[in-house]
Amino acid sequence: MLTSQGLTKIKSKARRNGAWYETLSRTERAIIDLTIKCVERIRSPTLAKTITRIIGKLAETLQKTFIEKAQEIGTEISKRIVEIAQEWGNKKSSDWETDENFIKYLGVTALNT
Repeated sequence: MLTSQGLTKIKSKARRNGAWYETLSRTERAIIDLTIKCVERIRSPTLAKTITRIIGKLAETLQKTFIEKAQEIGTEISKRIVEIAQEWGNKKSSDWETDENFIKYLGVTALNT
């Protein structure tokens, strides 16, 4: 069920990540804001369908944003790790810099700390 509390949580997460203004139009933001202020629990099928579509847009943007940030951070960290490993004499460490799974792992770990 869609509630004003749930929408408030989604809104705050989207604002923290910058997706609130980047993804949603002024009208979509107003729909969410008015729903939070005026409705405790959404009962209207039309409103529920509209809110679900808007939340879907936000979720898609938030997902992409997280993965992109993880790859950026992971790439930087992997470069530093490769440099250190090569200084220590590990010749095979140059492969780590292009390993996508390793980069994602490093990025997600860094974002979660």
